[in-house]
Amino acid sequence: MGELWFVTGGARSGKSSFAKRLAAGSGRPVIFIATMEPLDDELRRRVERHRAERPAAWATVEAPRDPVAALRAADPGACALLDCLSLWVSNRLLEAGEEPSLDALAVLDAALAAEADALLAAVAVRAGETIVVTNEVGASVVPNSALGRAYRDLLGSVNQRVAARASRAWILVAGRALELPPAEETP
Repeated sequence: MGELWFVTGGARSGKSSFAKRLAAGSGRPVIFIATMEPLDDELRRRVERHRAERPAAWATVEAPRDPVAALRAADPGACALLDCLSLWVSNRLLEAGEEPSLDALAVLDAALAAEADALLAAVAVRAGETIVVTNEVGASVVPNSALGRAYRDLLGSVNQRVAARASRAWILVAGRALELPPAEETP
């Protein structure tokens, strides 16, 4: 069984660069699973820059809404780098519109929990490492919009679910990685 490694931090904290170094050090072929949707010129340039920074030998799979299917389809012996849960949750939330109802948010929360569990099941049957990158959004101010608060809550729940199963986890601050202790077992 491959290991799950969890990498989190704030925006521009160095988490993606750190995760790429972990993947490169795995000694395995790498499959990069990208969740960014390049919806405007700035994002398209950002995606192009990120592609150019990755080694040419790495395979890239664009999976903005279904990283689980991409992980299931990946070579089980490769190192899979999923970057990132934050954008995946955002993509899914934006499908619900700019002002989703509380009922729609509850349905999405349940769907994301099930999909995170499916992601973890896909990780469990792999031989290679799976590295998951995500933003830590709970350490900031409370967002002033309902959509922002919904995003923070949904991503926080997904992050907790995935991090709880990770064999190793790091938080990045100003480019410095701090390894987190293992998750405590639930009695």
